[in-house]
Amino acid sequence: MSASNQGTSRQYDIAITMGDPAGIGPEIICRAVAAMSPEDRATTLLVGDPAIYRRAARMLGSDLDFVALDAEETTPGSIAVAVVELPEGVELAEGRISAAAGDMAFRCVEAAVDLVQSGRAGVIVTAPLNKAALHEAGHHYDGHTGMLASLTGAPSSFMLLASEHLSTLHVSTHVSLREAIDRVTPERIIATVEAGHDHLVSLGIAAPRIAVAGLNPHCGEGGIFGDEDMRCIAPAVESLQARAYDVSGPISADTVFYRASRGEFDLVVAQYHDQGHIPVKLIAFDTTVNVSLGLPIQRTSVDHGTAFDIAWQGRADATNLGSAIAYAHRLVRDDHP
Repeated sequence: MSASNQGTSRQYDIAITMGDPAGIGPEIICRAVAAMSPEDRATTLLVGDPAIYRRAARMLGSDLDFVALDAEETTPGSIAVAVVELPEGVELAEGRISAAAGDMAFRCVEAAVDLVQSGRAGVIVTAPLNKAALHEAGHHYDGHTGMLASLTGAPSSFMLLASEHLSTLHVSTHVSLREAIDRVTPERIIATVEAGHDHLVSLGIAAPRIAVAGLNPHCGEGGIFGDEDMRCIAPAVESLQARAYDVSGPISADTVFYRASRGEFDLVVAQYHDQGHIPVKLIAFDTTVNVSLGLPIQRTSVDHGTAFDIAWQGRADATNLGSAIAYAHRLVRDDHP
């Protein structure tokens, strides 16, 4: 039975997708669930293959019990799983790229979207997938963000990296640097700021202070190093300021992140992937949460990959997943839009 046919009353605060089963997803999920309070565990739904979760739990010496969603018989403390299985006869290729694992990762996300859209779960939390495996399976997305936009019919989406001391929202993410420059348009910058502003307001920040990073060195030095800052970014900022947004910019990227980390801004809008990722990961590598904005559903994620080199060895750290789960609880339990 598909999730859309299973009722509309929310049973679970969060639905955690397995990610690529050949990576560290199953292990870090089991670690995170084992550390939960009984109350949190009761409102957590996993998505994936129960047999793989059981195998990961045994590897960790855990006695976690997993039961299929809507199973007639359950035991106290068991964890519900919306079942998405590997095809019959397919062996899990631990720590390696495979089309079967990439397809399973996609199907887990697809099922989680269905569960949230049908009202059975509140927020999706995603474990890491592998883009090469995803593409081998025929799912040609740039990652979770683009996949979720496609599955939900959203015209666009935005990647927020949130941490205690510095948060960045990106005008573009998984595209070449050459294409990222082409995406620096007033329209895209305005939409990015609006999405970040609305999200921060939903978290209780009444008047978010947002800085927009420049694209070129020293914001182009009046056109000497490129004209995108004065031709595209400055007009977008002026338009937002005229609508009473507390937004500043363009501010040179070699100073804006430092200023934000010192508390001057609540959010920095970065113009491309590495411009925003590098400073946040430098400051808060283990606790940064990836949040998708601009979608009709809410989703948080770890900010790391599948770590095939240590997968299925009992060595993976679940700290980052714990941060993603905590952020998801913050969203769903306060009934933020």
